[in-house]
Amino acid sequence: MRTQVDYEGRINVIKLGTLFSGIGAIEQAFKRLNIDHEIVFACDNGNINIDIDTNKELAKIKKLKSPKEKNEYARKLYSDNSRRTNFVEISYLHNYKINKKDFFYDIKLFDGTDFKGKIDLLVGGSPCQSFSIIGAQGGFKDTRGTLFYEFARSVKEIQPKVFIYENVFGMYKHDKGKTWATVQNVFNELGYYYKYQVLDARDYGIPQGRRRVYVVGFKDKKKCEKFEFPKPLPLKLTMQDLLVDNAKEGSVKSINGKLYIDKKQGGEMPEEKYFLSEKLIKYVKSPGTKNFMHEDAKMDLPIARALLATMGNTHRASVNNYVTTNGKIRALTTRETLRLMGFPDDYEIVVSKAQAYKQSGNSIVVDVLINLLNEILKVMEVENGKN
Repeated sequence: MRTQVDYEGRINVIKLGTLFSGIGAIEQAFKRLNIDHEIVFACDNGNINIDIDTNKELAKIKKLKSPKEKNEYARKLYSDNSRRTNFVEISYLHNYKINKKDFFYDIKLFDGTDFKGKIDLLVGGSPCQSFSIIGAQGGFKDTRGTLFYEFARSVKEIQPKVFIYENVFGMYKHDKGKTWATVQNVFNELGYYYKYQVLDARDYGIPQGRRRVYVVGFKDKKKCEKFEFPKPLPLKLTMQDLLVDNAKEGSVKSINGKLYIDKKQGGEMPEEKYFLSEKLIKYVKSPGTKNFMHEDAKMDLPIARALLATMGNTHRASVNNYVTTNGKIRALTTRETLRLMGFPDDYEIVVSKAQAYKQSGNSIVVDVLINLLNEILKVMEVENGKN
């Protein structure tokens, strides 16, 4: 494993914590870069909502002695109030080295004080719905009741050396910029120095048009000043390169942090379940109603449209991504959607087709994080005289 110099000049592993962890985009970035790291905790409720007084329950949790006890208490709240399965947890625990006791169920029931000063890098991107109700006045209190507030509260409690926050491009322009002003005020109140920028997946090696706002915050002002967002790179892949037609299962790998396609393995025929019936073809090609107008229903795009968590619901082709194989129209396979998020084929799919679509559509693009991570690590190395 490649090791890095920590902030005090010692060789050490990077201590990682993730919130809204999903299928582990930053974890996958560390893995692809072969950087020695430890996942201290992850947290994701698998989009399960339970009807409880979270403030009251969090107060109870904070009185318990250990993170293990707190995790068990929160898990019992979920098992007592819902029969749904946390499929995100299933995918995450299967693919990463982490004990179940360190996978927490709900950021609203998460006590970050247990990890104060123990995390080098904290990463999370609250669901985009959370910013739609952020107040317009100014700071921390205006965000109460939102999942963004919970991320900010966790930063305040954990005090990581660096954090990465990600959200949809719409957050940047929502409510004529008032939402973004509030977000900035919250980060200011936390005492962090930070920079932000809109990054698009197509500029970092992945053929998908996916713009997201990234905020990178540092406890140390000098490190923040030296940090620069990664410069755009020439796009060398098309969506067609990542289709199973041209790259069979197991042929997309990561070498030195770059996606590599073993073309000697050739392609394979997608499963029949991904092909559309004549009835569905007529629907997906239709332009929509006057209340649902979109651009032309283009297919076989070289750069995919932004993948949706709901892409398994058969949207129109002006929204979703469809391709043709042997002249027949089909949806992207679950493996293809993962590739388009930067997950090589050694990432194992252990959930249903519907769940795999949701999980890939909700993820952060791994290659964007790889480029961000490289720039963050440069700052670490500069501070220790390694550049």
